[in-house]
Amino acid sequence: MMTDRGDTSPTRDPIPSALRVSAALGWRFLVVVASLYVVGVIFGRLASLVVPLAIALLLAALLAPAVGFLMAKRFPRGLATFVVLVGGLAVLGGLLTFVVVTFVNGVPDLAAQLARSIDAVSGWLVNGPLQLSESQLREFADRIVKTLQDNQTGITTSALTTAATVGETLVEMLLVLFALAFFLYDGPRIWQFLIRVVPGGPRRRVDVAGRRSLAALVSYVRATGAVAVVDALGIGIGLAVLKVPLAVPLAALVFISAFVPIFGAVVAGGVAVLIALVANGPVTAAIALIIVVAVNQLESHVLQPFLLGRAVKLHPLAVVLAIASGLLVAGIAGALLAVPLLAVLNSAIRSLLSEADEQVAPADVHTSEPEESGPDEPGLDTEADEPRTGAGR
Repeated sequence: MMTDRGDTSPTRDPIPSALRVSAALGWRFLVVVASLYVVGVIFGRLASLVVPLAIALLLAALLAPAVGFLMAKRFPRGLATFVVLVGGLAVLGGLLTFVVVTFVNGVPDLAAQLARSIDAVSGWLVNGPLQLSESQLREFADRIVKTLQDNQTGITTSALTTAATVGETLVEMLLVLFALAFFLYDGPRIWQFLIRVVPGGPRRRVDVAGRRSLAALVSYVRATGAVAVVDALGIGIGLAVLKVPLAVPLAALVFISAFVPIFGAVVAGGVAVLIALVANGPVTAAIALIIVVAVNQLESHVLQPFLLGRAVKLHPLAVVLAIASGLLVAGIAGALLAVPLLAVLNSAIRSLLSEADEQVAPADVHTSEPEESGPDEPGLDTEADEPRTGAGR
């Protein structure tokens, strides 16, 4: 009887449930990491193709509303695309020409001021607290010249590598232009072709999520452009008032760098402060530093939360981590593309998790409208829980 009772008793699993759950989560996590690694390796191999296509997609998100506006004015789609492309290239070419001409014209003055600054620093080293002799200064200069001569081969190789990089950049720019033309002209049909690979059941939800993602991308580009303009104007006007050489090219550098949120304006501002220090001395550099810090604070505490935060609904910590990860993985291109990629993924995931989007038709999502970047739902959007949403959309 005792044996029978022992046979009928349930057998206990020797493996604790916590260990089984941890193991199940562990191997799934490893599969996800391995998949991401493989995708990263593939993208790394195809970086010369992926990066131009991504930049073309960003530009298409910026210019698509202009194409839509012209089509609303009864322009054929092909003519609207042509007008927007030619107009955009004309504006870009004009700005680049203006910046380059201004830079070339300002280099002689900068060189003269740099020579005067070097003379002033040399005089301070000789007559100041360090009391260096003329022979010590000459020895230091000779060491610099000798170092350059010893590394002449490396410098030449770097120049040749730079020339090859310029050639590759020109090819990638042509690819950007080619892809941009087709994104603007044939974007809807390209998207419809891509979603055909999705099974019929979830196809409508994926279509809505994709349109939400494109709306988020459009909102991101618009908001980042507005932030970049404010940064460039603030720092550029400050440098011009301080009579720092190359104020206009430096403002253009700030504008371009601002498309990398948080880090871009800091780096460009550092370059501006360095030129102010070399050209006009420490007092001007200190004032320029105050201006750069003030503009960066305005960007971080007012512009970014008000414009970029509302446009793509990303937490600042997520933005910083995305930029750092993109910089580590793919350098400058990764830092540039990390935040828009995160915005697209965030909008798509929010849409797929939204119960409200189950009833939304793809044609009802207008990608040129910032509010279409995602549904406001409690638990998915922190702004949805605030009193302002009570008024509705």
